[in-house]
Amino acid sequence: MEVDEEVLGKAYDGRLMRRLLSYLRPYRGAVALALVSMLALSGLQVIGPLLTKVAVDWYLVPVSKPPAPWDAWLSHDPRLGLAQIALLYLLVIAATFALGFAEAYLMQWTGQRAMYDLRRQLMEHLHRADLAFYDRNPVGRLVTRVTTDVDALNELLASGLVTILGDLLSLSLVLVVMLRLSPGLTLALLAVMPLIVGVTLLFRRRVMASYRRIRAAIARINAYLQEHITGMTVVQLFNREARSLERFREINRDHMLAYKDAITAYGWFYPAVEFLAVLSLALVLAYGGFRVHSGDLTLGVLVAFFQYGMRFFRPIQDLSEKYNLLQAAMAASERIFALLDTPVTIRPPASPRPVPQGPVPIEFDGVWFAYNDEEWVLRDVSFRIEPGQTVAIVGHTGAGKTTLVSLLLRFYDVQRGAIRIGGVDIREFDPRELRRQFGVVLQDPHLFSGTIADNIRLGTPTITEEDLLRAAEQVNLLDFINSLPEGFAQPLRERGDGLSTGQKQLVSFARALAHNPRFLILDEATSSVDTETEYRVREALARLTEGRTSIIIAHRLSTIQRADWILVLHKGRLREQGTHQQLLAQRGIYWRLYLLQYKEQESRLPVAPERRS
Repeated sequence: MEVDEEVLGKAYDGRLMRRLLSYLRPYRGAVALALVSMLALSGLQVIGPLLTKVAVDWYLVPVSKPPAPWDAWLSHDPRLGLAQIALLYLLVIAATFALGFAEAYLMQWTGQRAMYDLRRQLMEHLHRADLAFYDRNPVGRLVTRVTTDVDALNELLASGLVTILGDLLSLSLVLVVMLRLSPGLTLALLAVMPLIVGVTLLFRRRVMASYRRIRAAIARINAYLQEHITGMTVVQLFNREARSLERFREINRDHMLAYKDAITAYGWFYPAVEFLAVLSLALVLAYGGFRVHSGDLTLGVLVAFFQYGMRFFRPIQDLSEKYNLLQAAMAASERIFALLDTPVTIRPPASPRPVPQGPVPIEFDGVWFAYNDEEWVLRDVSFRIEPGQTVAIVGHTGAGKTTLVSLLLRFYDVQRGAIRIGGVDIREFDPRELRRQFGVVLQDPHLFSGTIADNIRLGTPTITEEDLLRAAEQVNLLDFINSLPEGFAQPLRERGDGLSTGQKQLVSFARALAHNPRFLILDEATSSVDTETEYRVREALARLTEGRTSIIIAHRLSTIQRADWILVLHKGRLREQGTHQQLLAQRGIYWRLYLLQYKEQESRLPVAPERRS
C-alpha cells in the first residue's frame, strides 16, 4: 500500500525540473520548433480583437480613416474593406490552427519519445538492481513507477510546460495590448482579479487534497487486485469471495468519493471564474459605455476589450489546473529519480578478470553473511567442491541453503570471508560473466509469456533447433512437446498457466541443459512434483550432472543419496559433511533427518490386515 507516498511535495523544484528537462535535450530541435510555434500562436491571439477594432472604427462606425501604413492595403470602400478584414481574420484563424497543431504534435511526440527513454532507463536500472533492492520494494510500487508516475511526467512534458508558457505569454501580450488601448478599461477588467485569485487558491487546495486521495485509492485498488487475483485459488478454496468483494467495495468506494470531491471542486470553480469574468466584463461595459458616450473612447476599442477579456480569463483557468499537474509531476519525478538513484552495489570491478576455464574447484572460505545488520544467516562456512563433483546441501528450513547459492551467483556479497572459483575471488569477475557459467533450476519454475521454445532459449541466439530437441529429449520432455498442437511453438500464458508443476519443472531442466552450463545448481528442484515426475526428473538429473560440477539443494534425501559429497547446514553453520553412508554412521543431524523422512514414508504405507488363525 502506497498511501504515504502520495503526499505531494513542492509545486516546483528547480533541481528536479532541470533533470527532467534533460530528457528533452536529444529532441531540442523539435522542442525549439514547438516553442517558435507557441510564440507565434500567442502573438496571433492578440491580432483577432485588433482586426475587430479596425472593422468597427474604420468601417462600421467610422471615426477615423486607415492610417498611412494601412491605407495602401485596405480599401476605402466599407464593403471591400470589411471583406479584406474578414479575409485577414480567416488567415489568422487558419494560421492559429496550423501553429496549434504543429505545437501540439511536436510536443506530444517529443514527450512520448522522452518518456520512452525514461521507461527504458528505469527498466535497465531494474535489471541491474541488487536482489536486496527487491527484498525491500514491493512489485506493485515498482510497476507504479514505470507506468503511473511516468504518465504524470508525460502530461507535463507533452503539454503542461508548453501550455503554461503559452498561457503566461498570452496573458502578458493581452495585458500589454489592453494597456496600450485603454489603461482605464484595463483596470476595470482587473478589478475582480483579487476575487479570482482567492477562488483559485481555494480550488487548488480542494483539488490537491482530492488528487492525493484519488492516487492513494488507486494504489490500494492496484495492490488489492494484484494480491487477490494472484491468490484467487485460495480465495475460492476457503469461500472468501464475499469477504473479498466487501473489502474491494470499501476501497472502490473511497476512490469514488475522492473523485466526487474533485468533481465538486471543478463543478464550482469554472462557473465561479466564469461569473467573475462576466462581472468584470459588465464593469468594462458600464465604464467603457460611459466613455464611448462621452467621446473619450471608440466603440471598436470597447468591442476589442470584450474579446480580450475572454482571452484573458481562459488562461487563468488553465493555469490553475496546470499548477496541480505541475505539482503531481514534481512528486512523480522525485519518486522516479529516487528509484534511478538507488545505488547498485553488485557491480563489476574496474578491471574484471576472466572466469577461469577448464576444470576448476569452487571454494567457500570462512563465509559470514547477514541480510540485516548482524543477524547472521551463515556463520564461518568453509568447504570445497572439486571439479566434476556433485555436492548436495541439506538442512532444516532457514539453515541457509539457498543463501549459499545466492552468494555463489553474487546476488549478494559476503560480509566476511570469500568465495573463489579456480582460486579467484568471485568479486573480481563481471557478475554477468560469472552467472553465465551457471545453470539454475529453482523450486518454483518461472515461465514467461511466449512459446515453449522461447522459454527454453530465453533469448540466447546460439541455441539451435537441434539443441532444443536434444535438451527436451534428455529431460524426458520431448514426448509431451510432440503431443502439443504446435510443438515447440506452442504459446504459453503468463507464468506457464495451463502446464502442470511437473511440466513446468521439466521445461526448466531443458532450459538449463540447452544452455550447456559449466556448473549446475538445483534448488529444491523436485520438492513440488509428484512421485512419477520425480522419477523422470531423477533420470534427467543424471544426464544434467554428468561431467559437470553440480550443487543440489533438497529436502528429500532420496534424491541426493548418490551425491559425491553431502553438506549438512544447521542454524547457519556447516555441522557435518561426508557421503551418505558416512553421515548415517555418524548418527548426527543427517541421521535424524533421514530417520524422520523414513518414518514419514513408513506412515504412508497401507497397513496389512491381520491374519486370523
